[in-house]
Amino acid sequence: QVQLVESGGGLVQAGGSLRLSCAASGATETYTAMGWFRQAPGKEREFVAAANWRGGGTSYTDSVKGRFTISSDNGKNTVSLQMNSLKSEDTAVYYCAAATYILKLRLGVPDYVGQGTQVTVSS
Repeated sequence: QVQLVESGGGLVQAGGSLRLSCAASGATETYTAMGWFRQAPGKEREFVAAANWRGGGTSYTDSVKGRFTISSDNGKNTVSLQMNSLKSEDTAVYYCAAATYILKLRLGVPDYVGQGTQVTVSS
């Protein structure tokens, strides 16, 4: 099993920045990719970004490209999401996730998901 714990959520004004972090523990050798999903009230969970431990590849959903940056530290089993130029539509609960390969995150079928952290962007 893998445990994922998110931190860094909060309230920010539109145009501001937040940095989310996720620490993994447990059977961390069972996955090669970590990433982030989000779920806004009344909406389905959506993929945000992911990073591959091996090869350094990253993937982003179109709405956050150029504003969000994902980074990972395989040695520390952590992944972070730097969110800049935040918009009100970025308001959601953000979930850290891990999977055996990055495509599973891109397709929305992670193997492990954290408890989530709230991000609220005021306009």
